[in-house]
Amino acid sequence: MKIAISTDGNFVSPHFGRCPSFTIVEIEGDKLVKKEVIDNPGHHPGFLPQFLQEKGVEYIIAGGMGGRATGLFADAGIKTILGVTGNVDNVIDEILKGTLKGGENLCRPGSGKGYGLDKTECEHNP
Repeated sequence: MKIAISTDGNFVSPHFGRCPSFTIVEIEGDKLVKKEVIDNPGHHPGFLPQFLQEKGVEYIIAGGMGGRATGLFADAGIKTILGVTGNVDNVIDEILKGTLKGGENLCRPGSGKGYGLDKTECEHNP
């Protein structure tokens, strides 16, 4: 199974589209087989679901994302787990243990509309 985690440094990014990078992990059973960090190729409507699908990603983990993006990921066959925060390595440990839980989406509807990767702030819920 391949999972993409929206990443900002060593932490889960609060918004998948404007994250600086993605940590892509490959898991077999309860073992981490591969971990790589790739730069975010850009935040364009519909692009990231296709990009990550082509990389074989089955799940994306992020703090939040807009409703349209969630739908585009679903259309691409990629499940979303939102409301995740914290250190990426801790999140990977939770995945391996089967204890990772999503939470409330950290992005409000429309907070990213009309903006690209260069937007420096998102109006996340506090």
